Amino acid sequence: MVLSPISILGGDSVYCINEAQMEHAKELAEKDPESSKKIKNIIDTLESDFSRNERAALAFTIIDNLRENREK
Repeated sequence: MVLSPISILGGDSVYCINEAQMEHAKELAEKDPESSKKIKNIIDTLESDFSRNERAALAFTIIDNLRENREK
């Protein structure tokens, strides 16, 4: 039996991220001297090692953990 890959792309929106949050996130990721380096390094690794679907799963999991206020 061959299993089809699970796609998590597409569908209706569940969470809302406002423009101010996105701008602050970009600023932290691109301009903050300490944080931007860490974030860019992780993103480079993820984009080279993970499929698009795996990156989406990780992003959704991180957002859900933040929403649930789970530290780890």
